[in-house]
Amino acid sequence: MTIKPLTGKAKRSVQLATARYNIWEGAVRSGKTVGSTFRWMQYTRNGPGGNLAMIGKTERTLKRNVIDPMIDLVGSKRCRYMAGSGELYLFGRRIYTAGANDARAVEKIQGLTLAGAYGDEVATWPEELWDMLGTRLSVPGAQFFGTCNPAGPVHWLKRLLDQAALWLTHDGTVSTGQDGDPIDLHRFSFTLDDNPHLSPDFVQSLKRQYVGLFFKRYIQGLWVPAEGAIFDMFDTDRHVVSDMPAITRWISMGVDHGTRNPFHAGVLGVGVDRKLHLVRDWRWDSARQRRQLSDAEYSREVRHWLTTVPIPTTDLRGVTPERVVVDPSATGFRVQLHQDGLPSILADNAVLPGIRTLSTLYALDLLDIHESCTDLIRETLGYSWDDKAAAKGEDVPLKVADHGPDMLRYAAHSTRSTWRPLLRERLHLPA
Repeated sequence: MTIKPLTGKAKRSVQLATARYNIWEGAVRSGKTVGSTFRWMQYTRNGPGGNLAMIGKTERTLKRNVIDPMIDLVGSKRCRYMAGSGELYLFGRRIYTAGANDARAVEKIQGLTLAGAYGDEVATWPEELWDMLGTRLSVPGAQFFGTCNPAGPVHWLKRLLDQAALWLTHDGTVSTGQDGDPIDLHRFSFTLDDNPHLSPDFVQSLKRQYVGLFFKRYIQGLWVPAEGAIFDMFDTDRHVVSDMPAITRWISMGVDHGTRNPFHAGVLGVGVDRKLHLVRDWRWDSARQRRQLSDAEYSREVRHWLTTVPIPTTDLRGVTPERVVVDPSATGFRVQLHQDGLPSILADNAVLPGIRTLSTLYALDLLDIHESCTDLIRETLGYSWDDKAAAKGEDVPLKVADHGPDMLRYAAHSTRSTWRPLLRERLHLPA
């Protein structure tokens, strides 16, 4: 591992991280995690004695984003992670680790008296956990260090950041004494251009991949609302095709299961052009058909449909996808598929990351949809953010006419580790 010195805003943020709460926020790959981690390691060695904690969105993401880089930096003798017990030993000090993926995470720190804590992806935490953590940091001199990417402008964390006593702004100036009653919090805002160690080609690649909402949040580091069309980069002239190239791998069949709602399945493949192609889809709308199907009937119909899917550039029909990716709520249907000899996997239903994956593919012209998939095309054009949810600080698509986009999100996002190396352009997406 090549260790590069802290410079610029990252270095300045470490020097200024002297408050009770210190939060690095802004763009991806901007240096905020490096700066915060360096300051946390300083604190672990020199801070007051007592219990320490590290909390991430999940323990897995905490390990990937923060713990593994620390091990690379100082070595496994000085930084040792005990996965079984959920404990980390850093410079001889025991640190409790926990995930914050739901409100039950509050129970994980209840009762602890903490001398310090580190938080990763704080904007994804439930507010109750943040409130509880503040009561646990009761050792004299206790400090918190954390990172986040921006979310909506009315997010609970943004309200706190706006009350910071000190703000290292996006343009690098230091502002003190915010309007109102400032709290003992120092805020450090980063843009992608704040990391001098990234190559210009890599920076330009990221700027091309993140579009719309994600560009503003993950490149410019801005807290902006999710509003309007979700896939505003989707263009029927670019992304809807009548002819498809030869398919080299049949990656997946995605399934959004519905009984009274529409049931939507689609087959995704990688072509010789090293792009993804949604080759065909199958949909059963019980309201339109005036008949509901059972899981056994859905299984029979989908398995038969797979035998009829045309193979591009040939006169042949019938495909066998490498993965069958099913809506997480469709437990009974997955059992039925297994009984019928077609095993499936549970779809990754992380909505915002899945939308980001599809947005990137559309932006880079790496995903086509066959013109026969009319319901999917129609729903993609109309797929929009929920304004009422945005007003409460939540990024949620409208639950209206979303079955096709959900199906495609399952098919693509859940299998990204398989298709990513096969595409003509390298994508910087979560693993």
